[in-house]
Amino acid sequence: MIRIERRHWIGTLAIFAIATAILFAMHRPPICTCGYVKLWEGVVNGPGNSQHLSDWYSFSHVIHGFLFYAGGWLLLRRQPLGLKLMIASALELAWEIAENSPTIIDRYRAETMAVGYSGDSILNSLSDGGMMVAGFLIASRLNWKATAVLAVAFELFTLWAIRDNLTLNVWMLLAPSDAIRIWQAGG
Repeated sequence: MIRIERRHWIGTLAIFAIATAILFAMHRPPICTCGYVKLWEGVVNGPGNSQHLSDWYSFSHVIHGFLFYAGGWLLLRRQPLGLKLMIASALELAWEIAENSPTIIDRYRAETMAVGYSGDSILNSLSDGGMMVAGFLIASRLNWKATAVLAVAFELFTLWAIRDNLTLNVWMLLAPSDAIRIWQAGG
């Protein structure tokens, strides 16, 4: 089993700390503006979505970890696993910062099923990063076939449960479809 060196864990934590500082500077709320923290928020279009520790989109962030691990395996084969984790964390948290910019928040509202989306709490952004780390570590321990099966299972489960998943989320951000929007709305 390949171990991640302490210096890479410290680097990964530093990336999380920098992202936290940036999110604070962006005036993101530290926790849900409701004033409390929940382990799970199951209401997709409610005000608590993307505000607590986990939600339906946590599955997507685990899949990000699978994908970043695969990318590191393909592109950085000779680099230590810990360096790949640091790069994956930087990419994930860069997305969390971008996702909380007015441009992306407005895009989500206009083109996806996230009609009332107002961005993530800092807690949720960091938890999303943690979900990615979990996915990365799971993928580093499983063979690629088991990881792929797990990713497909997560995608199908969230598609069934909330009519959304990572694939549809990316699709709707990049090439919005009225047919998908209507289907997601229950039409």
